[in-house]
Amino acid sequence: MATAVVIGASFAGLLSASALRRRGYDVTVLERDVLAPDTGPRDGVAQSRQPHVLLHRGLLAIESLLPGVEQDLLARGGVPFNTGRMPWFGEHGWSPVNDWSFEIISISRPVLEAVVREHVLAQPGLTLESGARVDGLERDGDRWRVRRAGAEPLSAELVVDATGRSSRLPHWLAELGVRVPEPDTIDAKVGYACRAYRVPDGARLGLRTGILVASTPEHPRGGLALPIENGRWLVCAVGYGDDRPTRDNEAFEPFFRSLRDPALSDLIAGLEPDGDVIIHRQTQNRRQRYVDASDWPGGLLAVGDALCAFNPVYGQGITVSACQAELLASEPTLRAGPLGGAATRRLQRRVGAITELPWSVATSEDLRMPTSDGELTAVQRASLVWTTRLMRLSAAGDEACVRTFNRVYHLMGDPKLLFSPPVVRSVLRSVVRGVPEPLPKPEIALFS
Repeated sequence: MATAVVIGASFAGLLSASALRRRGYDVTVLERDVLAPDTGPRDGVAQSRQPHVLLHRGLLAIESLLPGVEQDLLARGGVPFNTGRMPWFGEHGWSPVNDWSFEIISISRPVLEAVVREHVLAQPGLTLESGARVDGLERDGDRWRVRRAGAEPLSAELVVDATGRSSRLPHWLAELGVRVPEPDTIDAKVGYACRAYRVPDGARLGLRTGILVASTPEHPRGGLALPIENGRWLVCAVGYGDDRPTRDNEAFEPFFRSLRDPALSDLIAGLEPDGDVIIHRQTQNRRQRYVDASDWPGGLLAVGDALCAFNPVYGQGITVSACQAELLASEPTLRAGPLGGAATRRLQRRVGAITELPWSVATSEDLRMPTSDGELTAVQRASLVWTTRLMRLSAAGDEACVRTFNRVYHLMGDPKLLFSPPVVRSVLRSVVRGVPEPLPKPEIALFS
């Protein structure tokens, strides 16, 4: 049987391994961390304690690859809710609270990862070696030799890099004489601080969804609260540049009192802290340009954050990895045998194409921030005029605009939908009649 090695047991790595197993490969996953049997955070995932969002499209993709995951997430305490029901204070006002969106399951990253890993490892012909550090790659004819610290190299027809932001693939390629262009990067200098909370004994929380107060160019501080398993909440402070939150426990709650709206401050005033503040600042958008390497070797792919990493505030990373794995699972060129250079480049290009919409969303928004290290292009500025009108109409309750934004945000629809006839009619109507006033703040029943 043909063999594949996946480097990294990230979501991208686990899901890609499952996809390759479907294509007939005997798969070994090499993970640098020593994975404990519990569901606690792990050292190799810096953002492990931060809130994570699995968009609806990502949930569908994972369920298609690993049937039963959704039910197991609910059994582990995941909190399902329609994101249309979530109080969301955007740049132009509060979004309407209704069912015009899609359902997600809110759960902590360690539990989500544990459930996915259990389903992946239940497949025969797939093994995971934890505590396995990869030192480099070597070519051996049309095969690869994966060098491991303190162990014999592994031989495989196909190697997948899923090591995330810390990927060493550019260095390994340089050792092989393969030249790759510098990656595209956009950094808005955003930082996060997260703290877990619990509902006090005897208290009853009426809120059944999360709450979001978005950062804007004029108001660089924002925040998010999401319910997770065991009656706990993850509360995240978000700031850009000098407004990035610190790890100071005493400064955490005052941060929320400085936001544009007190909804999050009111929520955490009724909760009890369940741990210290954890910060995260690895938020640069970075896209590798591997498809531009003319001498890209056969049988080597990059997926997930190792290929394209986004500012995590937009919640796209896990969903993109799941969609990439879904593509691999149905890829006819992966027939459990050697993959030539040209075929590999074509496949890598298709894997990369999945990042185009999320990259556009993340970078266009980040480039609007005064703290960003780049500037909007003329095309992005023109597009921004249109999307700003749509966002204003959404805040005024326009159904066509709200539904369309939700479809695109959840990666459930093509961005061309932003120019669909119902949306265009709404825009033209607003040109004649003016944009209606934003909706009032929804009633948020925090405690009952």
